[in-house]
Amino acid sequence: MRCMQTTNTTTMTDSTMEATIDAYVVMFNEADDAVRADQARAVWADEGRLTDPLVDAVGAAHIAAAIGALRAQMPGHSLARTTDVDAHHTHARFGWTVNAPDGSVAVAGIDVVTFAPDGRIQTALGFFGDLAVS
Repeated sequence: MRCMQTTNTTTMTDSTMEATIDAYVVMFNEADDAVRADQARAVWADEGRLTDPLVDAVGAAHIAAAIGALRAQMPGHSLARTTDVDAHHTHARFGWTVNAPDGSVAVAGIDVVTFAPDGRIQTALGFFGDLAVS
């Protein structure tokens, strides 16, 4: 399936969204603060917002710094995308894990992402764990 949103300047496809999400994962895993900040500017819209149970940051510099703080709390851990990217219009969701150096899963969840017209991430809302069954 190919999802397209046409704006004045951009045609967004599932593969474009997937590539941006994969660049976000690479950015999250970058240990060097300066490199991560550069990567964040490429991935996040100017007023992009990352919100999850541990972070609420707006703007690429703040998002990069917040991820750096998380990395400092969990040395040697890495983020991995664990599912396909499920996308429609300018929205996508994907599953992920944060893995300890020994490969064990420290936390798992999903992100729901909205893209700006230029293809960068506008919002990413992270949820930890599975939904409870009622």
